[in-house]
Amino acid sequence: MALKLSILRSLLGLAMLGSVAACSTTSYDFADVKPTATRTTTTSFQTGLAYPRFNDRKPHPWDKALAPTSYAIHGTDVSKYQGSVDWGIARESGVSFAFIKATEGGDRVDDMFATHWQEAKASGIPRAAYHFYYFCRTAQDQADWYIRNVPKEKNSLPPVLDMEWNHMSPTCKKRPPASVVRAEMKIFLERLTKHYGKKPIIYTSIDFYEDNRLDLFTGYDWWLRSVSAHPHIRYGTKDFLFWQYTGTGKVPGIKGDADINVFNGTQNEWRAWVAKHTS
Repeated sequence: MALKLSILRSLLGLAMLGSVAACSTTSYDFADVKPTATRTTTTSFQTGLAYPRFNDRKPHPWDKALAPTSYAIHGTDVSKYQGSVDWGIARESGVSFAFIKATEGGDRVDDMFATHWQEAKASGIPRAAYHFYYFCRTAQDQADWYIRNVPKEKNSLPPVLDMEWNHMSPTCKKRPPASVVRAEMKIFLERLTKHYGKKPIIYTSIDFYEDNRLDLFTGYDWWLRSVSAHPHIRYGTKDFLFWQYTGTGKVPGIKGDADINVFNGTQNEWRAWVAKHTS
């Protein structure tokens, strides 16, 4: 990954919907947003307040140099469990992007997907739709289900594949061998790349990453969960594009606990990355 944060170089290297929609022509405006008293709906996507500070119900004592606050661009990920979100307030507080749950398995659409998808866009927040993988349906079935339910929009960020063990699933307890997991991922990702014209991002957690030797899976950008240490400590030298650093954050506009993420790069690198993947 070309994107590098200077502080990491110094420390780690010493250290709706329904049918697929037509492409949108929404333009991007990357003027920095500062909190204002009033909010208006917009079709222009913007970079949120740089270096935001969010509260956390269970804050981690991060090493200052590698703390999430050292990153300029922050965002969130949501599903039906967050309920209604005031995306305008979220953007003003420093949310620059959103990962929104769209589908799961081969027959489930998140109850809040359509609402989150439309309202985040209306508030000027670049967003991506993610799929939660289910090991009791084929990769082809799941890719087709995602494509059926997630519009093909030019201005959307790349699709996201969420790969993790689901300990709570009442219907599927399967844990395929690592080689099978990687093979299924390849089928799913290639199908989405062909349809959307954008290589998906992969989200995972450290246990799933290690269990399935995902260090062997290359060619994609990564969104890594690591809530107790920097990703370069948990995942070694694995490059990452996004880092989910908490699941107990407090984001204005979101009720209850919120997942918070950072983009691994500067403001200018963020603008360039978004432009590249939405043009």
